[in-house]
Amino acid sequence: MKILIIGDIVGRPGRRIVRKWVPILRKEWDLDLVIANAENSAAGSGITHKIFRDLRSCGIDVMTMGDHSWKRRDNIEVFEKEELLLRPQNYPLEAVGKGVITIEARGDVPVGLVVVLGRVFMDGGDCPFHCVDRALESFSDDVRVRIVEFHGEATSEKTAAGWHLDGRISCLFGTHTHIPTADARVLPQGTAYITDIGMTGPYDGVIGRMAKPVLHKFITGMHAPFSVAEENPHLCGILLEVDPSTGKALSVKPVDVIDDESVQFCHEVLDGGGLEVPEGDGEASSA
Repeated sequence: MKILIIGDIVGRPGRRIVRKWVPILRKEWDLDLVIANAENSAAGSGITHKIFRDLRSCGIDVMTMGDHSWKRRDNIEVFEKEELLLRPQNYPLEAVGKGVITIEARGDVPVGLVVVLGRVFMDGGDCPFHCVDRALESFSDDVRVRIVEFHGEATSEKTAAGWHLDGRISCLFGTHTHIPTADARVLPQGTAYITDIGMTGPYDGVIGRMAKPVLHKFITGMHAPFSVAEENPHLCGILLEVDPSTGKALSVKPVDVIDDESVQFCHEVLDGGGLEVPEGDGEASSA
């Protein structure tokens, strides 16, 4: 089965490129399920009911939130009314909403999804590692495809989570930093992993915001209102292929869909292929 996972949708530019491309990708890539982080979809922070319905109508099956889950009053209403919007599971039990769901992909294949918030450099929540362990125990045995979103700041914390869960889930993907990382791979026990799937929004700015006020903040230390940038929107994420009979990942590939090929990111990797390798292991002699 093929699953498209879309990185943090930021503001109007992010919503616009999602509306344009998701219907096309569902058809052309023969997708079975589409997951998207939507916590920045309303003017850069939070979500509204109108935006939730709009994103659902263009082909997104389930949406997630992260540390901006409570940035807008509208968020609470959406959590109360919509089963297909998730917040981090390791928030207190009293928090509105939930962070675990089993949904049916195309062909009635059950897929378990868990969202957790990292603790390094972020507001504290319950331990994300223990939280995921408990969530996985709640799934029935027939839910073989299991996906975890780790919404975190620190690359080390997300990497550690990947190794902690290798072989027990189909995919762990990171969100929050808005910058796609170049480490997408399938781990030895069959779990697809990437530290951060990046942002779906305007990259001519600073993680989705206009550059000028952000630079003013950094250079002077004085606060300035941060507005959502407009130019160079990308739809970033991953395309995940999973064997539904085992839940093992078959492949994971970065996604970078744009309107203008002249601004596409460079994804070429110089791997040393064809170069002559000297004999030995490359270590300097101790003599």
